[in-house]
Amino acid sequence: MLGTVLYGPGDVRYEERDEPRILKPTDAIIRIAATCVCGSDLWPYRGLQGDGTPQPMGHEYCGFVEEVGGEVRSVRKGQFVIGSFFASDNTCPHCHHGYQTSCQNREFVGGAQAPYLRVPLADGTLVRTPELPPDEMIPSLLATSDVLGTGWFAADAADVKPGSTVVVVGDGAVGLLAVLSAKQMGAERIIAMSRHSTRQQLAREFGATDIVPERGDEGVARITEMTNGIGADAVLECVGTQESMWQAIHSARPGGKIGYVGVPHGVELDGAALFFEHVHLHGGPAPVRQYLPKLIDLVWNGKINPGKVFDLELPLDQVAEGYKAMDERRAIKTLLRP
Repeated sequence: MLGTVLYGPGDVRYEERDEPRILKPTDAIIRIAATCVCGSDLWPYRGLQGDGTPQPMGHEYCGFVEEVGGEVRSVRKGQFVIGSFFASDNTCPHCHHGYQTSCQNREFVGGAQAPYLRVPLADGTLVRTPELPPDEMIPSLLATSDVLGTGWFAADAADVKPGSTVVVVGDGAVGLLAVLSAKQMGAERIIAMSRHSTRQQLAREFGATDIVPERGDEGVARITEMTNGIGADAVLECVGTQESMWQAIHSARPGGKIGYVGVPHGVELDGAALFFEHVHLHGGPAPVRQYLPKLIDLVWNGKINPGKVFDLELPLDQVAEGYKAMDERRAIKTLLRP
């Protein structure tokens, strides 16, 4: 089959790859209905991550079960399923505590920007929809695979509650869906930090009550002013840079909570400085599998439409343009269909 391979900075190719096959009796093979480019894919695309060896790309996926191993019981051929970027058994102690991305038997699921994908630990990883979805629902179901689940984890980790004042740092797809997540959790005031008009508009559609275009110290000063010198109850950090992390920390009130899901690059936290902030930090790779049943249900019943973050749709063989458009900020998130 043909699939996406990253060879180096800016060098994305759609080329011949081995078709996936069952390697273990707990595997499943799915035929991809839709996949996409993740904001985290841009780190290796820009040369800021990875060892320089060619790597199959893509970790967000939904599609139809084509084949299952002999021990798979929860899904069968023909069903429509969504899974996470980490396969998990969903039975180990870490999974029972809701941290499937730290599963004791976890395996990274990569290579999803292709027509077919092998998913390990299928029983613990894949969640099926009640029936086959209509085509127009597929983008929103795809969003549950990572970007919505990650935004949801940011809000959950920051303990967003009804009546909360929430700040969202980052206006990429994760940040925008963190706004949606905070709204679903009952936040009263949601301040989205964004300086791009199209993203500001979508943030408001998802539930943002205020927009702050300033960044860094200026952004913190605006949050302090808007909260009468107190700071936010919850801050959702969805970028992963040194500036964004400290902006998040300084935007929280004493006792406030920060959910950080931006993949950190160059982030260092000074212990003495952090000590006097009196904030809670909780984050990491989002345990999307924990949230999948709830998020799929919200999409299925028309309560949310996270697929709106896909503002560019391309055939899979044009994947290189999808990366380029996101890198140049001409697109929030690129949807790819085989």
